Amino acid sequence: MQPKFIDHIVIIVKDLEISKDFYSKFLGEPEENYNDSISYKIGDTKIFFGLPYGEWQKTDKDLSGLNHLAFGVRTMEELNIFGKIINDSNIKNSGIIKEKDSKKDFIWFDDPDGNRLEFYCRPVNF
Repeated sequence: MQPKFIDHIVIIVKDLEISKDFYSKFLGEPEENYNDSISYKIGDTKIFFGLPYGEWQKTDKDLSGLNHLAFGVRTMEELNIFGKIINDSNIKNSGIIKEKDSKKDFIWFDDPDGNRLEFYCRPVNF
């Protein structure tokens, strides 16, 4: 048995307002907006960006970094639109790159806290 979808992702950030400004440029307004966290909904997946929760969070597990978070798109047209949005927002990025093995296209970029993000084009027929 395998999970059928990603339920949620939690990313700890240094400055919630800076993160909100950054992510809202391409995810729209947050679904939830609290003093210590914000969340966005993409399909059935919820992504939380929050400040550290307190002393209980300071374990080795919670200090692990995120390799990257990939936002999926289905067409090159969508990938190009998101590329334009991040370029127009002066967000440094890789430009569109074709993956060597799968031949799928993607764009890498980092959020204000250095978390690696990606727009990844996975057409329906793959």
